[in-house]
Amino acid sequence: MPTFQTYSVTPILPAALEPLREMSFNLWWTWEPAARRVFRHLDIELWNRTNHNPVRMLQLSRQSRLEDLSQDKTFLRDLKQVFEEFEKYLGRHDTYGKTGPGSAIKNPIAYFSAEFGFHESIPNYSGGLGILASDHCKSASDLDLNFVGVGLLYRHGYFRQQIDKDGVQEAINLNQNFYHLPIRQIRHGDANNLLISVPILDREVFVKVWELCVGRVKVYLLDTDIAENSAEDRLITAELYGGDLEMRMRQEIVLGIGGVKALTALGISPGVFHMNEGHSAFLALERIRLAVIDKKLDFYSALQVVAAANVFTTHTPVPAGNDSFPRDMMRKYFGSFTKELGIPFDELFSFGQTRVDPNDPFSMTILALRLSRHANGVSKLHGDVTRSLWKDVWVGVPVHEVPITSITNGIHTKTWMAPEFSALYRKHLGVWEEHLTEPEFWRGVIDIPDTQLWETHQKLKVRLIEFLRERVRRQRQRLGESPESIRKANLILDPEILTIGFARRFATYKRATLLFSDKERLKRLLSDTTRPAQFIFAGKAHPRDEAGKALIQEVYKFSREAGVENRIVFLEDYDSYIARRLVQGVDLWLNHPLRPLEASGTSGMKAAPNGGINLSVPDGWWREGYNGNNGWAIGAEIDNGTTEFQNEVDASSLYQLLENQIIPLYYAKPDGKLPLAWLQLMRESIRSVTPVFNTQRMVKEYTERLYIPAAKSYENFSRDACGAATQLSQWKSQIRKDWPQVQISDVQVVNKDRQNILVGESLEISARVHLGAVDPQHVRVEAYHGEIDNGDIRNPTATVLNQSSQADGDGNYIYQGSVPASESGTYGFSVRVVPTHPHLMQEHELRLITWS
Repeated sequence: MPTFQTYSVTPILPAALEPLREMSFNLWWTWEPAARRVFRHLDIELWNRTNHNPVRMLQLSRQSRLEDLSQDKTFLRDLKQVFEEFEKYLGRHDTYGKTGPGSAIKNPIAYFSAEFGFHESIPNYSGGLGILASDHCKSASDLDLNFVGVGLLYRHGYFRQQIDKDGVQEAINLNQNFYHLPIRQIRHGDANNLLISVPILDREVFVKVWELCVGRVKVYLLDTDIAENSAEDRLITAELYGGDLEMRMRQEIVLGIGGVKALTALGISPGVFHMNEGHSAFLALERIRLAVIDKKLDFYSALQVVAAANVFTTHTPVPAGNDSFPRDMMRKYFGSFTKELGIPFDELFSFGQTRVDPNDPFSMTILALRLSRHANGVSKLHGDVTRSLWKDVWVGVPVHEVPITSITNGIHTKTWMAPEFSALYRKHLGVWEEHLTEPEFWRGVIDIPDTQLWETHQKLKVRLIEFLRERVRRQRQRLGESPESIRKANLILDPEILTIGFARRFATYKRATLLFSDKERLKRLLSDTTRPAQFIFAGKAHPRDEAGKALIQEVYKFSREAGVENRIVFLEDYDSYIARRLVQGVDLWLNHPLRPLEASGTSGMKAAPNGGINLSVPDGWWREGYNGNNGWAIGAEIDNGTTEFQNEVDASSLYQLLENQIIPLYYAKPDGKLPLAWLQLMRESIRSVTPVFNTQRMVKEYTERLYIPAAKSYENFSRDACGAATQLSQWKSQIRKDWPQVQISDVQVVNKDRQNILVGESLEISARVHLGAVDPQHVRVEAYHGEIDNGDIRNPTATVLNQSSQADGDGNYIYQGSVPASESGTYGFSVRVVPTHPHLMQEHELRLITWS
């Protein structure tokens, strides 16, 4: 037989259909149902075969089909209408970014993330971090912010998941053809691709830049799999979270340092750099290097300028989940880099440590915290956990004053809301997209008739079950199961039964098998003849996470046991398409991570606008979202119990809630048709969750609380040849040198009877403070006070003490002040001194504090 070389023939797109090409290269269609309908109408079979990829569809469509559609008046009318909406979206001027608070952003916000999960047809993500990053970009587009994204483009994406007959996860590598994706190469002039180079060890690694359009926003993706690189370097962007620590180092150099170089080559000069997790933190070092070389600043003056513009979001509430590198590896990759920074290697290395233990490795999270003046966790609880986790970066500072705030995550509502629910809201509430973040507007769900609300939900539930049966059927065919087993896929699940979904990354802390702690009890729930429950599981474990893969196997094996096989199912190859089907179709969304390890979580937020109700541990976002009437909270808020104890408490609570509250409520139909009390819960879930837990609110918060202050500070520090930054750097250096002289002595309570202060009076405090060479105008002396609680202070407050005397001969000053006694109780206080300067952006920026 001869061997054949392959070639492709691409159809010519008739002129009347040219709008399809323009829309296919902008991900606006991923959240616009009418646009998806137009693409689907091209060829429904091709739509499914290409994993809903319009670019690939236009490459594979039959010429005759395109010619027919170019003469189809109905199709052309629909296309014209959708394309007009697209142009109207892109051209709108009455936006938050142009006329609202976002207009204060003059230079772009550059948002760096190791993964982006825009859509199943672009598998450049592994899970929640990528989905969140993409929803962030979509809302930045909706709000019309001056915003760009930066990430890596992975040849093999993450992986496709197959489950074998024994329930073992198999990781199938993708091999993406980038010319089949809605991305375009950036060209230098008309001919050559734009290439940037990043020094790694003793060589230059070349990086190609691709552009992805997301509504009004552009995302730039970096690719090293090009002919100009060695085989070794082509692998840097081969796989998301693949390879060893050495590969992780190279990926993070390309993302952080390469990302800054790419923006410069594109002529983009950001005013804010937002690091979504610590993977991109090397960008701060590259920006300092550029300031040292181009602006002739010393390292610490450059640091002031760079840190002013940096925003850092951490998502990981455990130290082990944060990237870190050993000293030898950092020296190998950054030994010569430090010469350009103008500081010794050991000094650079210390920026990745707490400085409590000099043997610690170099933490990317600590680097990002040290080189950013704005940092946040992703829920209120996660903010508390993060401040406690990283308190040693600010030694001596009370935990609640550690400068890490929180902005709770959200979802891009239109991406995740079923078109059927969108139409229902438009009919009864109005144009909901214009009022998404207005709680009063969403009170209108009360007026949606019971029948319409239930029928809309049931329609989506039936669609989910049909979709799931087809997926299971295909899986059983692939595994070579019997014809009878394949036919039985049609019996899996029942639309009339309470349907509970659990889908997420199968990391052990998410406890996917908590429900399986009492299998006999579970079987009774599944097989109850009058009020049964049924469960859908989905999710991937990292290919090297053996414990996570074992959990998948346990779920799968149980789902194939006789007697329960139609009531529980594991759906393989979880992606954003399956996620949309699940959150739009289940009755109840289940989530039970080990508290407090779920930084935020967003899957349950996606269920609510679709009428889904949450059953979750009060962790992450649900601790804020649960109001007692919009779902259920599993277990008590345990913070200090052992894992075993928490598992026991939560499993018991989960079963009791299902047996005694949830299942009876779902099946309670006073009129014999509708579960009226359940419908009220659905309404309350929609009303309370939808207007709050969305990325439109989230991105506005980032803009007003972090981006605008960062942009203004960066502008101030960049002015007058960075004079303010140089001045601040010199002042910090002097203060650090002089600070050891600062001491507090002779703290006095002036009241005659300190044990008998009456409510309404004040505690009068006087303290002698030795400042040495430190100027009094550069310190703040405070009384730190609050209720005594086991030797510590609860709900502390700081009250400024005023200087009441000039220095005596020994450089001592007297400071005095009053602490109001507004409520009875036992209180404690201490006196402290902190440095202060007009250009400081954080109260504890110097990490210097002296206590009495």
